Amino acid sequence: MRPGGPPNSRSLQPPQQPGTPGRSRRRPDLTLPLPQRDLTSLAVPLPLPLPPSSAPSSTSSSGAMSAPASLGAPTPPTSAGSAPPNPPPLCELERVRRIGSGAGGTVWMVRHRPTGRAYALKVLYGNHDDAVRRQITREIAILRTAEHPGVVRCHGMYEQAGELQILLEYMDGGSLEGHRIADEGFLAHVARQVLSGIAYLHRRHIVHRDIKPSNLLIDSGRRVKIADFGVGRILNQTMDPCNSSVGTIAYMSPERINTDLNDGAYDGYAGDIWSFGLSILEFYLGRFPLGENLGKQGDWAALMCAICYSDSPQAPRTASPDFKNFISLCLQKNPANRPSAMRLLQHPFVAHPQPQPPPLAMPPPS
Repeated sequence: MRPGGPPNSRSLQPPQQPGTPGRSRRRPDLTLPLPQRDLTSLAVPLPLPLPPSSAPSSTSSSGAMSAPASLGAPTPPTSAGSAPPNPPPLCELERVRRIGSGAGGTVWMVRHRPTGRAYALKVLYGNHDDAVRRQITREIAILRTAEHPGVVRCHGMYEQAGELQILLEYMDGGSLEGHRIADEGFLAHVARQVLSGIAYLHRRHIVHRDIKPSNLLIDSGRRVKIADFGVGRILNQTMDPCNSSVGTIAYMSPERINTDLNDGAYDGYAGDIWSFGLSILEFYLGRFPLGENLGKQGDWAALMCAICYSDSPQAPRTASPDFKNFISLCLQKNPANRPSAMRLLQHPFVAHPQPQPPPLAMPPPS
């Protein structure tokens, strides 16, 4: 049972012995605690009621998977309230080049032959059992309704020869990992867009839990969007509560790593703000903010101690007062002191847009 969870028990009835009908128990007060699951803290809310476990997902002739017929998906945030159009058939998508890979899968740039439109296709590693497949299908149905300028669009999912593939919006500038953004005006432009996307997800009760530079993508128009939310959680831990250790430890908030902090309570929304603030500071510094000699892929124990027990990293003295205050608010050790994404959007550092440089020059796709 989770600490602090509501007690729930079921009385044990001992088996009756032959020849002794109605024999009373020696310990009538004996109870057995049952484990509790906090389903309200899942990173992506599940539509209820859930379909029965025997209900298969429907697969079209093109390989595109749709949600089970009994799935009550939330209303899409469009004026018409209609569901997004179906993704193009998989057979019409041509793989152009690989644009990324990780522990969960490989991402390809693909081109839709009839229209020439570019997409990103994430191919998930491994064969997943039916329960995981159903959960991924439910989440894709929800993520397809997420439509915001600060969030990478999810168009749908395919299944081919047991392999799951997710069709996503293509961002031609790639991720911001490894980029230094010393200009505060442009950094505020980046922060504003990411914060706007986080605020949108939080309004929909979606906690990202893995905000980091590699999950922040940019295109040639200098539009910045959040990627990789929802499905990655399912692949790493199937339907566990929000306070489990999934994601990149380097960007985790102190209270998420050390459950002794904050009386064991974990607020996923505040955790996203910590990860966001650390990422923005990394862009400004051009290096991981937690120490000159401590890399984000370094020793787990040293990284944990730096996050949980060292002072929060700060913007350098050369930064503007607004930027220094903005970072200090995001990186408060006490999660209750971190402002929400909506409140941070009112901060002077990001509240007043400044003229931006021209669009990025991108090489033509090979």
